[in-house]
Parts: sequence; C-alpha cells; structure tokens
Amino acid sequence: MQKNDNNSLFSDLYFIFSSAFILMLLQTLLRAILLWRNNDLSAAIPNHDLIQAFITGLRFDLIVTVYVLLPLIISLLFKKGLNNRKAYTLWLTFVSSVMIFLAIVELDFYHEFHTRLNSLVFEYMKEDPATVLSMIWYGFPVVTYLIIIGLLITALFFIFTLNSRINQTKSTDKTRYSLRMAAFFVVLLISVVAARGTLRQGPPLRWGDAFQSHYLFANHLGLNGVYTLAKAVIGTKKGDNKWLKKMPIAEADNTVEQMVLTPSDTLLDPDYSPVLRTYHAGTGESKKPLNVVFILMESFSGEYVGALGHDEGITPEFDKLAKQGLLFNRFFSNGTHTHQGMFASLACFPNLPHYEYLMQQPEGSNHFSGLIQMTADRDYQSMYVYNGDFAWDNQKGFFGAQGMQRFIGRHDFVNPVFSDPTWGVSDQDMFDRAAEELQKMPNDKPFFAFLQTLSNHTPYALPTPLPVAKVTGHGELNEHLTAMRYADWALGQFFKKVAKSDYFDNTLFVLVGDHGFSTPNQVTDIDMLKFHVPLLVIGPNVVKNYGHSNSTVGAQVDIAPTVAGLLGGDTTYSCWGRDLLNIHDAGFAVIKPSGSDPTTAIIDDNKVLVKSTDNSASLYQYQLLPIASASEIHDTADTEKLDHRLDAYIESATSTLLQGKAGVKTPNKGVALNDQSSE
Repeated sequence: MQKNDNNSLFSDLYFIFSSAFILMLLQTLLRAILLWRNNDLSAAIPNHDLIQAFITGLRFDLIVTVYVLLPLIISLLFKKGLNNRKAYTLWLTFVSSVMIFLAIVELDFYHEFHTRLNSLVFEYMKEDPATVLSMIWYGFPVVTYLIIIGLLITALFFIFTLNSRINQTKSTDKTRYSLRMAAFFVVLLISVVAARGTLRQGPPLRWGDAFQSHYLFANHLGLNGVYTLAKAVIGTKKGDNKWLKKMPIAEADNTVEQMVLTPSDTLLDPDYSPVLRTYHAGTGESKKPLNVVFILMESFSGEYVGALGHDEGITPEFDKLAKQGLLFNRFFSNGTHTHQGMFASLACFPNLPHYEYLMQQPEGSNHFSGLIQMTADRDYQSMYVYNGDFAWDNQKGFFGAQGMQRFIGRHDFVNPVFSDPTWGVSDQDMFDRAAEELQKMPNDKPFFAFLQTLSNHTPYALPTPLPVAKVTGHGELNEHLTAMRYADWALGQFFKKVAKSDYFDNTLFVLVGDHGFSTPNQVTDIDMLKFHVPLLVIGPNVVKNYGHSNSTVGAQVDIAPTVAGLLGGDTTYSCWGRDLLNIHDAGFAVIKPSGSDPTTAIIDDNKVLVKSTDNSASLYQYQLLPIASASEIHDTADTEKLDHRLDAYIESATSTLLQGKAGVKTPNKGVALNDQSSE
C-alpha cells in the first residue's frame, strides 16, 4: 500500500516538474526564434552577451512557468491528485498555444518597434479593427505564421499527452493526505522562490534586471514577451505611476522653470503652471503675418537623410530643400508613435509615462497650448490634410477640440492616383490636394495648415509604377527606405507647385519627422535613432538671420515656441519647450518610447541619461556623425543633475495634466480652456 501511495505522489510530482521543463524548453526555443528573426540586430553583439541574455531569460521564463502551473500545483491538495491528466494536458496545450501565438506576433512586433510586447498591442486592438487587420494581412506573412503556429501547437499537444502517460497511476485515492500536504507545501515554497526570479532580499526580478549588456537587443532578448505584456496589463489596471512623488511638486516646478523659461518669457501664474507664460519674441521675420504650413513626415528618420550627413540617396528632394532653409541636426521626436509626434508638435505637450496615448485618454480633453492655439489667437484659418482616416488615433476628436477648423481625409479624395486598402491615398495625392486647397485659401486672413504623410508605413503599399528607383543594399530595410524615398519625392513635387504660388514668399514652412524607425544600430538602451528626426524651417529671412544649420538639441515640444519666435510679437502659451533660436545653452530633449516600456531619457548636449522606473540610470556620451555611437560614462555630478531634471520635468508635466492645467487659463474660471468639465 505504501509503495502505491509513494508512486502516486511521485507520478504527480513528475508530471508537474516535467511539464515545467517542457514549458521552459518551449520559451527558450521561442527566444531563439526571436533572435533568428532579428539576426541583423545581433550581428555585432558578443556571444557572451547573447548567452547571458538566454540565462537571464530563463529567470523570466521561470516566473511565467510558475503561474502557468498553478492549477497543477493546487491540485496536489486534491485527494485524487492530478489523476485527470486529459484536463491538465488540455490546459497546458492551451497556455502553450497562447505563448506560441504571442511569440510569433512578437517576431515582427519587435522588428518594427524594437520593444517586447507591451501596451502598444492593446492600443492597436482598440483602433479600427478593419484597418489593423488589413495592415497585418498586407504587411506580414500571415499564412506562413499560421502554419508555423499550427505545427508547433500540434507538436506540443502530442508531447504533453505522451508526458502525461509516463508514471501515471490510478491509486492516488489511497495516498496518505499528510504526505500529499507536505509535498504541496514543498512545491509551493519552490514555486514562490521561482516566481520571484531571484534569491536576493527585497524586490523580485524586475524589467531592469535584464539590462546587463551595452547592447539593447541583448537586454530585450533576456525579457519574456508574456511577462512584459502581463506587466502592461497589471500596470494599466493599477494606475500606479512611479514617476510621481519623486520630489515635492514645488521643487519639481521650480526645476522646470529653470529648464524651460528664458529671459524673453514672463511667467504668469506659477501656482497654476510652471510654464504658463507670455513669450516676447520681438519683431519676427516679416512685417506681414506669416502663413504657417507644418508638414509631419511619417517615419522620416534622420539616420537616412542626406542633409544630415547620410549619403544614401534616400532623400534627394529634402536635401535640396535643406539648402533653402534652416536645418536642426540634433533634433528628436518626443515619442516613437505618430500620435505622440502629433500632440507633442501641435499641442506642445511631451510624451509622458502612462499618458503615451493622450489623444485617446480622458486627460486629452485638456485644451493644450501649441500651434493651433497660437495661430487661432492671431485669427488664422486652419486646415488639416491627411491621407488616412481621422478616426484613427482619435485625430479629428482631439484636434477638433483643440480648435482645428477644417479636415480633409481619405474619404474626401476623388479619383486618387493610388489608394492603399489599409491606410488611404498616397503621399502624392495628399500633397496634390494640399497644394490645391492652399491655393484656394481666402487671402483676407493668414492660414495655418497641417499636412501629414502616411505612405512610409507598413505595409508600404505604393503606386505602380513607382516614380522613384527602389532602394537596394539595405537588406530588410529596402522596402521601408523605398517608401521613404517615395515620400521624399512627393514632398519635392509639392514644393515645386507651391513655389509658384502667390503666398509662398510669405509662408513659414516647417518640416519634421513624426519619429524614426528601428535600425540595427541601437546606440543606447533607449534606441536613440528611433527618435532622431530632421527639423527644417523655410521662410522669409530665416537663413539670412539664422544660417543653414543649427546644432541645438531640441524635441517636438520646441516647435511651437520656435514658430512663435519667427512670427514675432507676444504669445501666451503653456508650452513645454522653448524657442530654439532664442536660447543660450546647448538645449535638451525628454524622450520616451511608445507603449508601456518604462524607459525614459533626457538628452543634454552630447550626453543622454537613460532611466527606468526602478531608478536605475545610465549616462552616455553620444555622437550622431559620422556613425551614430555612444559610450557609457561615469560622472556622478552629471548623472545626479540630469536625473533630477528628468524626474522634475515628468512629475511637473504630469501634475498639470491631471489637474486640467496643461493649457492656458480661462479669463474667469481659472481652468483649462475647453476643458470638458466646464462645457
């Protein structure tokens, strides 16, 4: 009898631990597949860093494995133990199927965004399903991936089934319960230790523990996609913003005032906002009110712009335009998603942790300062021309609430040259329509026009025949760079048309990339090249007064103040940037990736501090030319200074957002203009 009892318990324990071993092997295999898919990122990484990534990955895999096995572990308490092996086999197969599905999704997700699965997944799921499905279908090898998923799931089912039959016994009902209880507590203790992922005292294994290499991909490889996705879900539900309360809010606001305000600014109400001020810009660049045409270029990475020192032949038209204007060569996007580029540039508000999707969040009901408010205060007409659907990212809802008057989107184009089934009409259609609409603008008032391109986006559906040569020699980036070259061509055609217009000589043209894109050269722990974009300003007297090139560090929140300076006069706003043409330091930029990636950074001159929510921070000295690179430096004073400025900037900006004070005040109520609570 005792022998049967022990055999029954042994069978259950064998099933639990062997299942754990299979799950660990599966996750290691999936990590190897991720490494293979992104082999262009791993080519320069030393083998010992990759090995360390796999070892670290085992610890994250173990955490996931413990949670998957909880039903089996709890079943040890049942009198019959794990006798119903079919049910457990189905459970293990189901969970493994989810793991496999997410891992296959992550192959191209990581290749596109250079981050493990995070809240960005949910943001795409919340958008228009037809557009998302179309993007996936046309942009990725869906059928191939489904076949691979099916084969892996089938193989796992047979493996778990075979494993469940080994050492199985029918006599579990005779097992002494005290022995089974003791075994349960031993397994539970092992599971608790394994679920922590570490034997150290204090906090369990965290995101930052994966960052042991100087190579970003090696650090990301050590993470687990299921783990990071689950963390995104939990973090969203908890609403725990660890960036807040790093210091007293008065101290944060005071630091921000020192960072943002210039001698030309008059702070209006420091108790309301540390950045609500009137900017006294002087005479400006023209006696007449200047029109403003702002062009946001999709995925226009500075790493492939010839005028920024990269002679790849991708942007010949932009390079010609750069000779007519002022080019900022150390300029960065605030985020890595289009909508972050939109609200940072137009609403003059930074991309913050927990509020990366501001245009779709309740906090986005603030009436922000920026280009729309500035030009509206000067009685400008306003227009937004876009290839796609304004429902995406809540563009019409957000910018309509900010005061944008007219919208022209994909459904307003008749007989376009090319229409992509996923996103909309081509860049040349958008620019052609924009040129027509600008020509028809009434000349009794100046105008502000926002033009946004879209063709340089997965699935890169372009007209046939292409008006440009396809890019070769860049491997998997060939298709992306071909789309970028096409967008550049369409931009050139637009300027050839508008250069003949009667408004051209009295118009300020501002061109900027919404964000960059992933390249094999990741530079630092935050993948700086995904943020490096060109900012080009063309207009009356701009080159005469400021030259052709500017090396001040800036970000998209600096665009509106810089435009305000060029327009001249007094402007009241709550912008979180500065006029880059009217400062006397090297400039700074606060940047953050999209999704729930906790990494944030501040760029200050030739240094960048990269920080995560666990307070781990790394300081680098970087260069963008001739080849972008960075080296970690150990300067305690600079690290502490930049760390303090980054914390203060995030905490102060978040505080004004949550209090509805992100914009200017109403004359009578002292709350944000157009705030939903006051309507």
